[in-house]
Amino acid sequence: MRFYAQTPARRNRQVLVDLIAVALIGAAVWVAFAVREAILLLAEPGRKVESAGNSLAEDLGNAGEAASNVPLIGDILKKPLQSAAGAGAGFADAGVSFQETVSQVANVVTTALILIPVLLILLLWLPPRLLWIRRSSTLRRLSEAPGGADLLALRALTGPPGALAQFPAPPGGWADAWRQGDGQAIADLSAIALNRIGLQP
Repeated sequence: MRFYAQTPARRNRQVLVDLIAVALIGAAVWVAFAVREAILLLAEPGRKVESAGNSLAEDLGNAGEAASNVPLIGDILKKPLQSAAGAGAGFADAGVSFQETVSQVANVVTTALILIPVLLILLLWLPPRLLWIRRSSTLRRLSEAPGGADLLALRALTGPPGALAQFPAPPGGWADAWRQGDGQAIADLSAIALNRIGLQP
């Protein structure tokens, strides 16, 4: 099985297309992760809210514990401070929730930015490449099988006429030479059929 043609022009085109496809896939992945980093920057306010909420809750909790030591009114002072500390913890939880939401959005957007372009590139690039590999393998096996040269010659005769016009026709024309079993004409036609797909005899 061949992955690339033997003729230089077709091989160069195949290599170029493969390189472009790989470069486009790499660019899509790079852009997706760059966008991810930009989206994750939006989580910074959430981190600040979390930090501020935790700090406020800790400070108010400490103040409540200190207030509880005040004689007679310690418990009365402690309750509102503990409630305020709980509110601070709620702010911290809101900050964490915001960060998680931003992270989930970043994951979804990154996945979409990778999958959609990569699938599109693969759909445009891979089927023609696989089709060429299958056809070239089939023609190579046919050329090596008994009577394969005759079939390849027939393929050249029934293909686009432009390929035949590039070569000097034998007396009576290509079709007549093929019908009469002219060995040289059959070999030439077989080579033309192989060359058309990028293979050499």
